[in-house]
Formats: sequence, C-alpha cells, structure tokens
Amino acid sequence: MSTDKNTPTSKLCPVCGTRLNDSANRCLVCGTELDKKAASKNTSEVRAKRLPEITLSLPAALGLLALFLTLAAVVVFLVLNTESPPEVAEVVPEIGTPTLSPTVTETPTVTFTPTEAPTWTPLPPIDYVVRPGDSCAGVAAAFNISVQSIILENNLSASCTLFEGQELVIPQPTPTASPQPTATLSDAEKTEAACETVNYTVRANDTLSSIANTYSVTMATIREYNGLPGDTVYEGQNLLIPLCLREVAAGPTPTPTPLPPYPGPNLLLPSDGSSFTSSAETITLQWAAVGALEPNEAYAVTVTDLTSEEKTTITEYVRDTSFILPSSFVPTGGRPHIFRWSVTIVRQLGGDQENGGNWEIAGDQSEQRVFAWASTTSSP
Repeated sequence: MSTDKNTPTSKLCPVCGTRLNDSANRCLVCGTELDKKAASKNTSEVRAKRLPEITLSLPAALGLLALFLTLAAVVVFLVLNTESPPEVAEVVPEIGTPTLSPTVTETPTVTFTPTEAPTWTPLPPIDYVVRPGDSCAGVAAAFNISVQSIILENNLSASCTLFEGQELVIPQPTPTASPQPTATLSDAEKTEAACETVNYTVRANDTLSSIANTYSVTMATIREYNGLPGDTVYEGQNLLIPLCLREVAAGPTPTPTPLPPYPGPNLLLPSDGSSFTSSAETITLQWAAVGALEPNEAYAVTVTDLTSEEKTTITEYVRDTSFILPSSFVPTGGRPHIFRWSVTIVRQLGGDQENGGNWEIAGDQSEQRVFAWASTTSSP
C-alpha cells in the first residue's frame, strides 16, 4: 500500500505504543525520551507487537454494561431458586421467641347412624271355649281386654251373644307406652274452660253499658273478664262476653228469657270399657263441670244395669260433678254385670229437690260409657 504524501508522518512510543508526531522528542503518556532513529527503526516491530485496537462508542459501552448486569441478575435468580428455602419462623411479640407454624391436619368426620325405635311384635291370639255362664264382659275382664276387641276378632254381632262350647279367638293386649301425667284442672279452671263466651268487636258509638245490656252481663263482669282498666272501649276492640255469668234481670217479666242449652258434660272416670273385680270397691262416676249452674239446675246421672233381668235403671240429681254408685248395684253370685251411665243438665220447674219436682232437660246428653263389675274374678 502506498503512503499519501500529504499524510503527516508519525511514530510510536517504544514503551507504551502511543502514536506520536514524528517531530515529538518525548512520549506524552509515559514520558519516555524518543530517538528519532530508534523510533523509525522499531516502528514496524512495535506495530507487530501491539494488540489490535478496539474503539467503542459511549452508547455501545452502556449497552454492553446493561447486558452484563442482566446476565448477572439471571444467574443470581437461578442460584437462589435451586437452593431449598429455609423454614420461616413466626416471632410472637409477647414472648420474643420464634415459633414454627403449626401443620394443619384434617379431622375425620364421624357419622352417627340413628338407632331404630323398637317395634312391638303382636302376640298370637289365644283360643278359648265358652263355658256355661260366660259373657263377653266377663271374658273381656278376665283377659284384661275390651269387649269391642272380642267382637271384632270373632265377627260377632253388636250384642255379643255367646253360647256354650263356642270357640273364640282372644286377642292379647298390645303393650303401650305409659301415658304422660296430665295436669288436673281445679273446679274454678274447669268452670272457666266450660264457660261459653262470645267474641264481640266494638263498633262505632258502642259503650260498655250498651254491650252489657245487649248480652245481660254486668259491666263489672265484662271489665274483669277482659282485664279492662276502666269503662272506656274503642272501635275495633275485641271483647269476650262470658254468657255463663249472665244475671237475670230483677223484677217479674211477662216472658222470661230462656237460658241457652248447656253442652253435654265431658265424662272423666271410669273410662269406657273399664272393669272392676271386687265388690268392696267404691265406684265413683266423675265428669267435668259445664259452668256455674243456676239454683234450680242440677246434673241428672242415669245408671242402667244391662245384665240384670229387669235392666235396673236409676236417675239421681246432684249439684256436684261426681256420684258414688249405691250399694244396691253391687253384683252378687260371682257373675260380672255390665253398667251403662250418662249425665245430662236438667232444670227444675216446680217444687224442690228434696220433695221432688218437675225436671226438664236443659242441655245435651253426654256420651254413654259402660263398665264391668264383678264380685269375684274367675280364670277362664
């Protein structure tokens, strides 16, 4: 390659290789004294020994630095991820000692299977042959079952007529749970429960006095029965009018107002189909009160001996809610007797209760119940 004549000549420092002007006597970098002859002689050798010269601009240098930092960050991230992370401990501020996080374990779910309620297996029936003098009531009392069950089991008529040598199937009683005791109401509570009431809604222009006159009940009775603080009532107010506490107006009336009929008394004891096996027992008939009776009213108790030849029947008038069966009804001969009884409200028209009088029915008749009574019990 030819050298341009217009290009100024230069020389190289033999120590550091810095390019200098040909007329320079000293190196500006390392300060070495230059010999023109030595410099020109060794120029080719210095060029041969010198490393290749690389020139970078500022943006290229910054790009290389950024690339290097990125590679270093990637290497550090990979190293940290490959190592097992240390166990993190929770520091409790109150105590100041690190505690490890507890491991949560699932609790197994326990399933409870409900136990089935015991079921009663019906007992097989008993075969029985009718003996002389047997009756449905006597057989039922001997086996502690009801007459109705014998009729249904053997397809008998309602009168339950038996004959000697007849084969019967006696159902055995099914065990039942003992009934829970029920609260017994007092006489006052029975009277209040049996009192007939009317639900009345106060209308416009109504007063407590006008309502009392309409139903023949005193203002004090309505006020006390409904818990009113005074005699003031308002439209839309609901009141209970106790008809059983009505008072008869004083003075003669040409046409007396008839009292409403009483409902049939609710019979309590003995229960229907009960049996008594001793003549020494005292049989008391009991029923619930239907309300406060008037002085001329009473309960008419009717008792009939269905097994006697004459079907003896008595009717007694009592003011109480119970009646003791007289000794004349005590069965004799060891044969059970069947009794039927009921109660009705009656009103006396004339005379008195001691000397007798005319009685009229003042209400519905109660249900009819039967019970068996035997002086002795003989096993069939």
